[in-house]
Amino acid sequence: MFGLFRKKDPLSELQKKYEKTMAEVHKLSHVNRKKADLLMAEADNIARQIEALKKAKNR
Repeated sequence: MFGLFRKKDPLSELQKKYEKTMAEVHKLSHVNRKKADLLMAEADNIARQIEALKKAKNR
């Protein structure tokens, strides 16, 4: 019950956001390629943030 209010670690939050964005990219790629490309760029930025956090965590 107390886990509801516990802040999740930023890495897992970013990974969840990345997965959600990629799913949306896949859906949009069938309908609107331009929006899908914009979302793909956003997903790429999220992936870079994930990699930066992983590198910082390993140090």
